[in-house]
Amino acid sequence: MSRQATFAAAAALAAGLVLPALASARSQPPTTITVSAGDRAYPETPVSVELPSPLPRGTYVLQPSDGTAPVPAQTEVVNGKTRLTWIVPGLERGQTVTYRLVRASGRSPASPNSGVVVRRQGPDAEILVNGKLFTRYVTEGANKPYYYPLVGPTGVEITRHFPMQKDVPGETKDHPHHRSFWFTHGSVNGVDYWSEGSKTGKTVNAAYEVLESGPVYGVLRTKVDWIAPDGAKVCQDVRELRVYNTAHGRMMDFDITVTAGDKPVTFGDTKEGSMGVRVASSMDVTGGKGHILNSQGDKDAATWSKRADWVDYWGPVAGKTVGIAMMDHPTSFRHPTYWHVRDYGLFAANPFGVHDFVKGAAEHAGDYTIPPGGTLVLRYRILLHEGDAQDARIADVAAAYANPPTVEVR
Repeated sequence: MSRQATFAAAAALAAGLVLPALASARSQPPTTITVSAGDRAYPETPVSVELPSPLPRGTYVLQPSDGTAPVPAQTEVVNGKTRLTWIVPGLERGQTVTYRLVRASGRSPASPNSGVVVRRQGPDAEILVNGKLFTRYVTEGANKPYYYPLVGPTGVEITRHFPMQKDVPGETKDHPHHRSFWFTHGSVNGVDYWSEGSKTGKTVNAAYEVLESGPVYGVLRTKVDWIAPDGAKVCQDVRELRVYNTAHGRMMDFDITVTAGDKPVTFGDTKEGSMGVRVASSMDVTGGKGHILNSQGDKDAATWSKRADWVDYWGPVAGKTVGIAMMDHPTSFRHPTYWHVRDYGLFAANPFGVHDFVKGAAEHAGDYTIPPGGTLVLRYRILLHEGDAQDARIADVAAAYANPPTVEVR
């Protein structure tokens, strides 16, 4: 679907919700929300705000004061308070937009053909955006859960199919443990969870905590157990994938909280980790026609081992240039992270591999031990986009992730 068509669909959805809603809106005082860009321009950006008082359960829209199309909004309760989230189409430097919050009625925005739908499929789960598959969360067949495929904004899959599919023409077949999009690490209490083999550890989907659908975003939150080769549970993580209904590409936030049990857990210093993507082979720099760029201006093979706020990997797939950008949040562990990004198609954020990445660094310099009952938090935003890093405004998207627009509620 084109950007214009996606915006039109969102506007039609919002209009369909708000027109019958004005009577019901009289039952609560209107809320005015102002979003300000300040001294920078913003591309399309998810924006959230905590409201001063709870909202009745239901569907909401934001009506801009300039009379333009209403914007779908979505609520959730966080620590007993209502959080409202919507997507700002974009702001110019110094621009301010004022909205009136309206409670809507009418058709549900969580139907299979609109918004973001998250649903179970047997032991796995799948995420659809506006009725089309975006990704599946696969829980069986490997030593780790993973997300496959990742469908890009042009409607084609932009991560490598191997080893899930073994006979795709033109694909490389190295590193069969690189499964599309995944999170794990090569040394946890000395055990390798990154590779796949008889002596490696495994991460196992233990529970589905949240499967939430909506007009603005969908949430898949799962619990994952880290199991050593002897069967002992080493730690557990909660990973939340939040997929937004954006017009410009496919945007998702991936937050991971690792919690130690009654014993310390050490994430060891190795380059083999951690938040990984294997891009389509045609996007590779070596053997393909792709390119890599990071926030420091390093390019292609020179991006490996560097610390950066973001890295973008782009190239041709099915005749169109597409890319995958990953951004490290300022509150993520050891921001800005190191990057284990290779010109043969591997793309991973790894804050632990200091000895491998920094010339002269002491062995185990990157080790990090989570104390008993303690936590480790990693936060990333991923954008699947058309064009190269400049076309997709990756620097601006990353800046908006780190410092979103100012929001005032009255």
